[in-house]
Amino acid sequence: MARPGYSAISSSSRVTILHTLQDRPERTIAELCDETGLHANTVREHLQRLADAGYVVAATEHRTTRGRPRVLYSAATGEDAASSAVARDRVRAAAARGDLMRRVLPDSDAGALPDDVMHQLDALVDDLGAGGFDAVVDEDALTVDLTPCAYAAIEPEQRERLCSVHLGLMQGVLTEAGGPLGVDGMLPACDPSQCIVQLAMHPA
Repeated sequence: MARPGYSAISSSSRVTILHTLQDRPERTIAELCDETGLHANTVREHLQRLADAGYVVAATEHRTTRGRPRVLYSAATGEDAASSAVARDRVRAAAARGDLMRRVLPDSDAGALPDDVMHQLDALVDDLGAGGFDAVVDEDALTVDLTPCAYAAIEPEQRERLCSVHLGLMQGVLTEAGGPLGVDGMLPACDPSQCIVQLAMHPA
């Protein structure tokens, strides 16, 4: 099923794989095959697509016994071993563009938020924009408005999984960028087309 936005997870299979890795990292291809019911070659192709987008990282298992070490896959969270080189490069580029824009188009409110928080927001808006989302950030309320939700018509169970994956991706971007800002959750709404994500400052 084709979906707009986040082209790397534009199929239900990749959403399932990423959701599985966000729930429990360090999975092998065999485990992901069992989880999804997909053929190993198909899982490999999906993992490569997710890794190319900076959403999945791979690590070779450390073994103390004989045998070929396995490759373990995890969702990119921006933390230590789960940091993606692709995501790091994207975050640095977004911060540089953001700094340039703020120099060229000075805002009367500039400086209201610390530089590291602004760089986190730069990275987040850049990542969402690359995925087809027109994000509106309220820097005072620390919200990200993604309304109208492109997934409002999807079955509630599938939408819940997809929202969880998207929130995990957003948190990964913020963590990779560094700084105190994190995802706090989605604001409740009666209208399924309304999607507003609440961010929060977390103490160091």
